[in-house]
Amino acid sequence: MVVVGAWLAMRDTSPVGHFTSAEGHDEYVRAYEQAMGDLPEPDATLDVRTDYGVVRVYRFDGAAPEKAPLVFLPGRSSASPVLAGNLESLLEVRTVYAVDLLGEPGASVQTRPIQGDADQARWLHQALAELPEPTVHLVGLSIGGWTAMNLAIRKPDTLASVIALDPAMTFADMPLETMARSIPATVGWFPKSWRDQFNSWTAGGAPVEDEPVAGMIESGMRHYALKLPAPQRFSAEQLATVDLPVLAIIAGESVMHDPGEAARQAEDTLPQGTVLTYDDASHAINGEYPEEIAADIDGFLSEAE
Repeated sequence: MVVVGAWLAMRDTSPVGHFTSAEGHDEYVRAYEQAMGDLPEPDATLDVRTDYGVVRVYRFDGAAPEKAPLVFLPGRSSASPVLAGNLESLLEVRTVYAVDLLGEPGASVQTRPIQGDADQARWLHQALAELPEPTVHLVGLSIGGWTAMNLAIRKPDTLASVIALDPAMTFADMPLETMARSIPATVGWFPKSWRDQFNSWTAGGAPVEDEPVAGMIESGMRHYALKLPAPQRFSAEQLATVDLPVLAIIAGESVMHDPGEAARQAEDTLPQGTVLTYDDASHAINGEYPEEIAADIDGFLSEAE
């Protein structure tokens, strides 16, 4: 009973995502600002109010300002600085907005519980509706790809297209090995080396020590308590309702799903789908192939518009 009582006293009962201590928040902010140093100065920094909290959005002015911009959504426990390696090449294609996902570590602040996939779509739809452009091309990496497809299924009126970069839980299930490996990495008081090992494994074995973006991600995993519902994989019937051009770029060496199954599902279900597989890419596909991704997005947009 003493053990149970101690657990009840210590457990985190907050219904919204938050940093677990002031010291942890300060450490994360330092890591975030260091990682942001690899990006150029944003042309605008927006704090957009939604029913679920305040969403941080950065705008970087790029090519074709008269056309629909790209809006980038990062992955789990990540934030806008993960775009650092891609921004230069993407700005040659379009203006780019970068979003810190609500309920994840970053500069966005969740104030209301997000209780399901419909809520996930609702807050993002509200944020995009506040941008000056009537429609955008939504680019999502990993869980950001799931977030983009979730919006396309549920509230697509702000979207001109979706580009999903190795999206997790979207076209195929997450392997049991990945789920098992991720558990120790999500426990903040476990050693930092365990999170580094997991992050390196998902990136095809690339070293993550002394990398500003990797340091930011690790700090977020350690100091931020997620209060988000587990994303539900979309059914074939749901994917078939997406009446938008979709570019799905699958990493051939991804550990987040079976790449072959993901590519087949995307090809079989998306009415306006273009599916590409980068055979040698890991789940860290955006950092490994920035120029190729920008070129493929550029070609996709020329067909989609």
